[in-house]
Amino acid sequence: MRIGILGAGLIGGFIGGRLAAGGAEVTMVGRPAMGAALDAGLHLTDLDGPDRHLPPGRIRFGTDPGLLADCKLVLICVKSAQTAGAAAALAPVLPPGTRVMTMQNGIGHAEVLAAALPQARVLRGIVPFNVVSPAPGHLRRTTSGTLLADRDAGPFAPAFAAAGLPLDLRPDMEAVMWGKLLMNLNNAVNTLSGLPLREELAQRDYRRCLALAQDEALAVLAAARLRPARLTPLPLRLMPAVLRLPDPAFRLIAGRMLRIDPAARSSMAEDLAAGRPSEIDWLNGAVVALAARLGARAPVNARLTALVHAAFASPRRWPAAELLADLHAHALSL
Repeated sequence: MRIGILGAGLIGGFIGGRLAAGGAEVTMVGRPAMGAALDAGLHLTDLDGPDRHLPPGRIRFGTDPGLLADCKLVLICVKSAQTAGAAAALAPVLPPGTRVMTMQNGIGHAEVLAAALPQARVLRGIVPFNVVSPAPGHLRRTTSGTLLADRDAGPFAPAFAAAGLPLDLRPDMEAVMWGKLLMNLNNAVNTLSGLPLREELAQRDYRRCLALAQDEALAVLAAARLRPARLTPLPLRLMPAVLRLPDPAFRLIAGRMLRIDPAARSSMAEDLAAGRPSEIDWLNGAVVALAARLGARAPVNARLTALVHAAFASPRRWPAAELLADLHAHALSL
C-alpha cells in the first residue's frame, strides 16, 4: 500500500516523513525545496516522542502529480485555495477506487474533491496539531492532538499507527470538521496578534476576541441545526466562558487540554510569514457564508476575515485591547 502526499509542505512533509519512518512506502509531490530537504535527509521532532531521522532516498519525491497514480491513498495537504487545482491535476491520474483524503483546514474541501474526482473515494481527515520548520530539513510538531479520519480510512490505520500517528476513525466527520473549525477560529486572532500561540493565549483580551468569534459561530451552527463534535474534554458550549476566565484559572484548565511548544504559531501566521495565501475564507469566512445562507449575519467573524485579508496585504500587529474593542464595535453594529 503506497501512500501519496499532494502538498509536501509543513503538514504534508511531517506526516509523510513519519509514515515513511514507520515503514510505509511514501510518494510526495510538492515544491522543489522539499525535494532538496529529502535529498539531504529529513529530521523530524515531536512534542510527544523521540526524534526521527529519515535518510536520503527513503521517500519517492517529484513535482508531477502523475507520480501518485500507483498510490492506494492520497493525502491532500495543499492550502485551501489550491484544492480545486489539486483535484484537476489528479483527475486524469488516479485510477478508480483510489482513496483521497483531505487533511486541510476549513470546510468544503471534500465536496470540491468529490465533484472533480468521481472515480475516487473521497474521505475527510483532520490534523489537530501544528508543525514548524526551525531549520531547512527539520520539521517539528509543536502542539498535541490525534489525527481523525472517516472510518473508510481503516485499511490504512496500521501504517499510521506504525508511524506513531494513530488514526481516530470516526463516523461523524462532518460534525468533527465543524468542531475543529471552532478551534481554528483562533488562527485569525493569533495571526493578528503577531505572537506565538502560547503568548497570545496567555492574554485575556485575545482570548475574549476568540470567545466572541466562537459565541457567534455556535449561534450560527445552532440556527443551521448543525451540531459540532466535541474534540476536547471541555464541552463546546463552555469554551467561550473558559476563554474569558482570569489568567490563573484559564492556565489551570487549558493546561490539561492542550500542550503548546513555545515556538508554535498558527498555520495562518506561518502562511503570512512565508508569503503564502490566507485560508481565512475557509475558516472564519465559512461561518460568515453559513450565516448568509440562513439570511443572517456574523459580524465578528466577518470583521476578523476582513482584518486578516488586510494583514496579508499590509502586515499589522493588533494589540489585544485594541482588537477586542474593534470586534465589540462590530458585534454591536447590527
